[in-house]
Amino acid sequence: MTSASRPGAAAGSPAGAPGAASTSVLVVEDEPAIATAVARRLSAEGYQVETVGDGLQAVDAAARLNPDVVVLDVMLPGIDGLEVCRRIQADRPVPVLMLTARDDETDMLIGLGVGADDYMTKPFSMRELVARVKALLRRQQRAALAAELASAGSEGAEPPVAVGDVVIDRAQRRVHRAGEEVHLTPTEFDLLLALAASPRTVLTRERLLAEVWDWVDASGTRTVDSHVKALRRKLGADLIRTVHGVGYALEPAGSAGGGPA
Repeated sequence: MTSASRPGAAAGSPAGAPGAASTSVLVVEDEPAIATAVARRLSAEGYQVETVGDGLQAVDAAARLNPDVVVLDVMLPGIDGLEVCRRIQADRPVPVLMLTARDDETDMLIGLGVGADDYMTKPFSMRELVARVKALLRRQQRAALAAELASAGSEGAEPPVAVGDVVIDRAQRRVHRAGEEVHLTPTEFDLLLALAASPRTVLTRERLLAEVWDWVDASGTRTVDSHVKALRRKLGADLIRTVHGVGYALEPAGSAGGGPA
């Protein structure tokens, strides 16, 4: 188990990463070269980083450190990353960015199903990894602010959004369809909310990447596709319409239009 931090990081935070010096990242990776490279880059951004190399150590470290975000490899000795994610999320929900060596959509959907918020396929650029970590943290901060406003009964708390038989409680970050609660990951919730803001309107993958992931590079469009598939599995295949080569639209029950693809 190793830790890394940038000397003098507490003096200030890098641009675009508010509070980075007090933000902790747990990196779970059994390949030393990759673990070291990721830790050094995140430390250079001002984050407090700790690395572990197997699944059981990862569960223990997450319980001990209460990290703000976890970068988690799928293939690990001991227990694999999917089981690590299940155990971490059962103890305390935390944003998880999964790393996988296989560009397999089934693996990606399973990862999203156990509570991962995003994934990257190896090899990846450190620039993209840092951008995705920052995006996860920004979304977490927005969710925490919304929860605070709701618990305080603030006038700033946002009212629920109803689209057809889907009700999205933005303050409590809960979703119901036809009166039944549907449990979504933080990223799935944000994606559904983005689509619900413009029902029956086709949103491009690039726009969804920018709004949900704060990521402006089109290299992440497969991330959008996989999250849409995960939403369909939970909410029903009829809810989100695909426009091939363009993007997706939320189609409330009873709307005319094409179905999923």
